[in-house]
Amino acid sequence: MSKCLVTGGAGFIGSNLVDSLIAKGHEVVVIDNLSSGKKENINPQAEFHLLDLQNIEDIKPIFQGVDYVFHVAAFPRVQPSIQDPIFSNEMNLTNTLNVLVAARDAKVKKVIYSASSSAYGDQETMPLVETMEARPLSPYGLQKYVGELYCRLFSQVYGMPTVSLRYFNVYGNRQALEGAYCLVMGIFVSQRLKDQPMTIVGDGENRRDYTNVADIVRGNILAMESDKVGSGEVINLGRGQSFSINELAKMIGGPSVNIEARLEPRESLADNNLAKELLGWEPQVNLPEWLEDYKKEMGLK
Repeated sequence: MSKCLVTGGAGFIGSNLVDSLIAKGHEVVVIDNLSSGKKENINPQAEFHLLDLQNIEDIKPIFQGVDYVFHVAAFPRVQPSIQDPIFSNEMNLTNTLNVLVAARDAKVKKVIYSASSSAYGDQETMPLVETMEARPLSPYGLQKYVGELYCRLFSQVYGMPTVSLRYFNVYGNRQALEGAYCLVMGIFVSQRLKDQPMTIVGDGENRRDYTNVADIVRGNILAMESDKVGSGEVINLGRGQSFSINELAKMIGGPSVNIEARLEPRESLADNNLAKELLGWEPQVNLPEWLEDYKKEMGLK
C-alpha cells in the first residue's frame, strides 16, 4: 500500500477521498488549515497537520516519504474570487505552486490536481471536451486553469508525473449547507429546512452537470493507479448529464423566487470519454435517485 498526502483533507471532497483511501488500506496524511474544512471530517486514522500551504518551509517536511499527493485544497468559489482576486490567487495559485515544489523536492510518484470545469467558461457547443480553448469567466476559473498549466509544466520540465481532473459541480455526502463555500444544491436544501423559498438566480434555465462526490473520489484513486496518466493530462470528471436550476428546484420541492442574474456560464455538460479511456472511469451515482434518499435523510418532504 502507498503513503498518500491529501491537501484540504478536512473539506467536503478531501475528507471523502481520505476515507476511501484509508478504506483501501493506504496510509494517509492530511494538511488543512481548517479555514473551510471541519475537524470532525478528518478520519481518525489519518495523520493530521494543521498548516497553511502558503508557508512552504512548514509543509515541505510533510511531503517526505509520500508516494502520491492529492491537491484538493482551494478557495473554490466564483463570486468571492471576483470580490477579492488577490486572496483567491494566493489560495488557488500560490498554494498550488508550493505543493508542486514540495512534491518535486520530495520526489513523489504523482500529483493528482483537483481542477475545475469553470476553466471552460462559456462555450458555443456542448458537451465540453478537454481540447476546447479555456475561457474562464472569473479569477477562480483562471486560477484553476493556470494550476493545470503549472502541473503540465512540472511534468515537462522536472519530470514529475501530474494529472489534472476537472470536476463538474460536485455534490454529495458532507456538502456545505451554509457559508461562502455552499453551492446551489446546499443553498436550496438549507432554505427549505428554514421554510424559506429557494432563490433561483436569473431565469433558472442555466444548466449544470452535477457529479456525486463518490464518483469524484473514485476518479482520483483511478488517476493515482493508472499508468496511462502522469504527463500533465487534463481529464473531465463529470456525469455527462445536465439539469437546469429550475429542474433541480423542482426535484427538491417547495416554493421558489427568482433573483438577479449574475455572470456565469449558461451551461456545463461534460464529455467524459477521456476519463473512460485513460482511467476506466464511469459515473455511477444518479442525481434524482440520490436526491430522493438525501431529502429523506434531511427530513424534507
